[in-house]
Amino acid sequence: MIFTHIKTHYEQAKKLVLIAMPILFAQVAQNSMGIVDTIMAGRVSAADMAAIAVGASIWLPLVLFGLGLLLALPPTISYLNGSGKRDQIAHQVRQGIWIVLGSCVPLGLILYHSDLIIQFMGMEKKLAKITIDYLHCMLWGLPGYLLMINFRCLSDGLAKTKPAMVITFAGLLLNIPLNYIFIYGKLGIPELGAVGCGIATSIVNWAMFLMMFLYSKAAKNQRDLKLFEKIIEKPNFSTLNKLLRLGLPIAIAICCEVALFALTALLLSPLGANVVASHQIALNTSSLIFMIPLSLGSAATIMVGQSLGEGSTKKAKLVSYSALAVGISIVLFTAFITIYFRHNIASIFVSDLAVINMAGSLLIFAAMYQFSDTIQVVCSGILRGYKDTQVMLYITLFCYWGIGMPVGYSLARTNLIVSALGAKGFWIGFLVSLTVAALLLILRLRKIQNQPDETLLKHLENIK
Repeated sequence: MIFTHIKTHYEQAKKLVLIAMPILFAQVAQNSMGIVDTIMAGRVSAADMAAIAVGASIWLPLVLFGLGLLLALPPTISYLNGSGKRDQIAHQVRQGIWIVLGSCVPLGLILYHSDLIIQFMGMEKKLAKITIDYLHCMLWGLPGYLLMINFRCLSDGLAKTKPAMVITFAGLLLNIPLNYIFIYGKLGIPELGAVGCGIATSIVNWAMFLMMFLYSKAAKNQRDLKLFEKIIEKPNFSTLNKLLRLGLPIAIAICCEVALFALTALLLSPLGANVVASHQIALNTSSLIFMIPLSLGSAATIMVGQSLGEGSTKKAKLVSYSALAVGISIVLFTAFITIYFRHNIASIFVSDLAVINMAGSLLIFAAMYQFSDTIQVVCSGILRGYKDTQVMLYITLFCYWGIGMPVGYSLARTNLIVSALGAKGFWIGFLVSLTVAALLLILRLRKIQNQPDETLLKHLENIK
């Protein structure tokens, strides 16, 4: 009996990892594009590299908001797929196109008028001009990127995550020669620096959308969906309302998380370049490791949604426990690596011994918070599978901004609790807030799972 139970958990864990791995590699490829952009623009001038960094601080929260809205699609599609209602999936994807078009209007207007944000920041004129021109070029790629995500959500929702991985790596490979042409001025095109990088990124976004579109059209596993019989349909406000009720809390939560870390860097800037550099090293390291539980959470969303679509609440629980067990097992390894090699990791980024030592002490906190971070992000993924996102938003807002920022600021910049700790104070704030978030999300998950099966399945049927 015990052997059978362990074997069942192992099988679910194996399926989770197989779905999560391509998602992880796709995220690595997507992030690598940003690294390539920074390196190649930096060879032109420091101003071009800085323009991309500043531009990314405006571009990322906006595009992640649009992406968050579309993250309502994978659990919806996986639920319909599991319940044998594949004929309704195409309708969800077509309505997703309206979400893309609707979100591109306000997001595009913000990018178009980014000069107002740049002026408010009081930036040097040359840097400001390059940044504004870069963002105006990125604007043209916004619809392509979100349309690609829309069709990627279809593929992911059907538990076919490899195509997005292949397409994202193809986008990375295309990005390098396009950067070379537009940044450095080749093939008769003038040298455009960071602005050329914006043009290259926009072309890549549309190319990835086209590849994702063609895959969806050619894929045998999607032919019965009849998606392309009528790719454009009228907005269905009932469906759009249901999708936005799921997606809007995710979008707001993502933006709040990005804003928290962005504001932290700004609040640390008066303490000097070494403090900011050490904080950035710890943040970059933890962000890289964070991709692993994030991918696992996305896989859990798909498998939980499909299990519930099949009407098996027992299987959904099994997937949930397996996802958390895999996540904790992985974090035991990553936390050990982070602590043991903390000075080696820091030395990859800088050679200054003072910064390496400061970053090393922060990486200890980064390792500790990996446990809470893994639990909360996997739980968030599971709750998305249960289509429970609103309470998740309240928990995120309360923990990040009600606990994390006040505690972090008090410890880092004031003497209210102890003598000002600098960057360590914010990392303690992160650790406390993520631990509370993990506990609250587990309690929420237990409450959802402890409902009678009939009540839970009826609720999910009503919001499909």
